[in-house]
Amino acid sequence: MPEQTVLMPSGVRRGRMSHALVQNVGLVLVISLLSACIIGYCVIYYIAQHRFPGGFELTSTLDNTMPLAFAALAQTFVVLTRGIDLSVGGVIDLTNAVAAQTLNGPPLQTALWTVAILLIGGACGLVNGVLVAVGRLQPILVTLATLSIFQGIAIRVLPQPGGAIPPGFTSVLANPNYPTSLLYIPLIGIIWAIFRRTRLGVSVYAVGNDATAASSHGISVKRTVILAYTLGGVASAMAGLFLAANATAGDATTGDTYTLTSIVAAVLGGVSLFGGRGSGLGALFGAFVTVMVVNILFFSHIDPLYQTFYEGLFLLAAVVSANMIGSFVRRRR
Repeated sequence: MPEQTVLMPSGVRRGRMSHALVQNVGLVLVISLLSACIIGYCVIYYIAQHRFPGGFELTSTLDNTMPLAFAALAQTFVVLTRGIDLSVGGVIDLTNAVAAQTLNGPPLQTALWTVAILLIGGACGLVNGVLVAVGRLQPILVTLATLSIFQGIAIRVLPQPGGAIPPGFTSVLANPNYPTSLLYIPLIGIIWAIFRRTRLGVSVYAVGNDATAASSHGISVKRTVILAYTLGGVASAMAGLFLAANATAGDATTGDTYTLTSIVAAVLGGVSLFGGRGSGLGALFGAFVTVMVVNILFFSHIDPLYQTFYEGLFLLAAVVSANMIGSFVRRRR
C-alpha cells in the first residue's frame, strides 16, 4: 500500500507532462530549432568576423524579424480556421504605403493615422472574411484576388519608394539603438494566452477542428471566420507599420515576400495547415527561425544567387522533420 501511494502521484505527474508535451509539441520543436539556429549563427559569425555578435546584431535581427512575426501571426489567425491568407503581402504593401504618406506630421496626427492604418488592415481582412464566410468562396482564390487588388491600391498611394517616417515613431516601434523589440516577445505571448481563453479564441480552434461540431455547439462559424480574417488584417497592418518604422520610409512592394514566408513561419511554429492546432507564440518563434536561416546563409558567404535555393531547402527540411517528429510524439502518447 505505501508503494502505491508514492507511485500514483508520480504517474499522474508523468501523465500531465506527457499531455502537455503532446499539446505543445510544435512549440517545443520550434524553440529547439531556434536554439540550434542561434548556436549555428554565433559559430559562423565568429568564424567570419572573429568575434561574437553583439548588441547591434541583436537589435537589427529583432527589428528585421518583427514584420515577419506579425505577418506570421496574421496567417495563424486564419490558418487555425482551416483557411489561408495570400493577401498578407498586399495588406502590408498598402499599410506601408499609407504610413509613408501620412505619418510625417505632429504627434497627435501620427497617432490618429496609426490607428487609421490598423483599421485599414482590419477592413482588408474583413473583406476577405466576408467573401470566404458569407460568399462561400475558396480562401485561396479570394485572398489571391485581393492580394492583387491591395497591391494595386498600394502602388496608387505610393507610386515610387519614398515618403518619410518621423524619428520618434521609429524609436517607439523599432528602436535602432537598443533591442527594445525584445519586449514584443512576452507581450505577444501574453496577448495570445488571453486570446486563447476568450470566447473568440475557443471558437477559432473549434471551427478549425470541426466546423460542423462547432456549429452544433452554438458557435457561429461565419462570425468566427470573419473575425479571424479581420484580426489577421490588423496584424498585417502592424507588420506594415514595423516595416515603415524600420526603413524610415515606404515602399509599395516591400511586403510582397511576406505572403509565402508568413506561411513558412507559421508552419515552422507548429501551426497546422489543416486548422485547429498551433499558437501565435509558435509562429513568432517560426519567424525568428526563418530570419536566422537567412543570417546564417549570409555570413556563410553563400553566393547570393543561390541563397534562396538553400533557404528553401533548409526550411523544407525543417518543416518536414518537425511534422514527422510531431506526428511520432502524438502517436506515442
